Amino acid sequence: MPITQVVLLCLTFALCITMTMSAQSAAADDAGADWSQYPAGVRVILENTKPLTQPLADRFPLLLLPAHDCVVQDERLQERIVVDLHKRGVAAFATWQPGKNERDKALADGLRLARIQQKLGLKVCVNANACMYSFNNGDPSTAYVDADGKPFFDKSIPNKIGSPFRLDHRYAAMREQVEFFARGYREAGVPLDFVYGDWEIDGPLEVNHAWDAAKRCTVTREHIPDIDTKFKAFQKAVREKRGDMTKQCYTDPLLSRYPEALVGNYAVYPHNGYRYWYDYFEYPVDHHPHVRHQNAMYREWFDEFPLTGYTFAMPVVYPWSRIYDWYTWADTDYRWFHNMLRIASNAGEHTRQGFSGMPVIAFIHWHTIFQDTQARDTQRFIQFSEEAYRELVWHVTLRGVDALFLWCMSSEYAKEVELLHGAWSQTLRFADFLTYGEPVLFDVPDEPGPVVSAVRWNGQLLVRRTDFGIGHDGPVDIQVAGKTYRVPKTAGKCKIIELNRPHQFRLLDQAN
Repeated sequence: MPITQVVLLCLTFALCITMTMSAQSAAADDAGADWSQYPAGVRVILENTKPLTQPLADRFPLLLLPAHDCVVQDERLQERIVVDLHKRGVAAFATWQPGKNERDKALADGLRLARIQQKLGLKVCVNANACMYSFNNGDPSTAYVDADGKPFFDKSIPNKIGSPFRLDHRYAAMREQVEFFARGYREAGVPLDFVYGDWEIDGPLEVNHAWDAAKRCTVTREHIPDIDTKFKAFQKAVREKRGDMTKQCYTDPLLSRYPEALVGNYAVYPHNGYRYWYDYFEYPVDHHPHVRHQNAMYREWFDEFPLTGYTFAMPVVYPWSRIYDWYTWADTDYRWFHNMLRIASNAGEHTRQGFSGMPVIAFIHWHTIFQDTQARDTQRFIQFSEEAYRELVWHVTLRGVDALFLWCMSSEYAKEVELLHGAWSQTLRFADFLTYGEPVLFDVPDEPGPVVSAVRWNGQLLVRRTDFGIGHDGPVDIQVAGKTYRVPKTAGKCKIIELNRPHQFRLLDQAN
């Protein structure tokens, strides 16, 4: 046997021994642990995950919705919670509540948690979503105004959305909701590493029948002279205003004090000019420019990201119920996988093109998200399989998504946490590739078949191939930097290909 193969076998054996010992040690850490005093959300995480057997290294921690339920008053107990979550690679969150009767306590809770994270060298993470609501607070001063001078709101969107150009008087109050906490953290001398919002049903919006409402508004018409005939003019004005509101009232107050902080918001990310999904309160309308793919209507989308000042991108990789009927493939897993990977690839590719080095942090979900009454006929749907979802986690990670953020209903916590953490923790084996490497494949096949993703680093390609449909047993050729590399079918495993020896690869014996 050649010496190189002997060395490789020895290294592989040593790695297996190390991983087995780490797993045994991790299991011992949990033995006899008393989590009875922990908040319910934290217990769900700990009960459905295991401590990491691979170091987190320079990877961003996993962001899980139930980890928002981590704050307790007892400082020693709080530190235990933070440490136990960190053993699993999970970040703890503070939540900023700007209400007058809540904000002082929220600040004190956040600072207590931040000091612990600072002491332990962990990232200080904050949910600032409540601070973003609401510009459109239902007051008539924010409404559209008809020809008779009467205020009205857009009835096609759940919240009371009015004219984009009657919101300037709300800026000071909204900015102060963020300033209060940013000042408090800065004055306390604690860091601030990651701040996110889920600001979606507020401020200017162009979805559903917002254009029809805007055309009836005398104030809006003054600002958009060609509003009657040009939807894109309306969309541009709406998104530019939304970007201005975001920057002045959210990102600037944070980044002026913490210029290195990661600040972003749900569904705002660099892209190719199209959005491939609809939020739960949105529905297709013919007047919104779009392209069709089978039954799907992909909307043209204005690029507001550069206007916001955001320092990370946040695509939404969800199995919305509409996806199932958008496509007609017999392989129903590929209906979900195709759309969700398309969204992640769109964000990963264009963030790297326009904002090199900026992280992509994607919301992700497994259970079907039902978007209308008819869709709740669950017998009609075939749920995205667990195996294909695990493969999706691999592929989005290999296409430039740096971190994952689980959103789900509380009834779904246990299963969602188990699935995501199980798949994500496996990717840590390739932390160096994922942190320092360059994703090189972003295309998503228009028909079920082999899907290949790859990251180039240190003279090698880390490659994963997942097959959908039938009849795809042969190798697949991929093009990287003008060279062809052959990828054989090896289900559920990654491969490392030597760039200078394209016909040689190393199969990594690693499960999903």
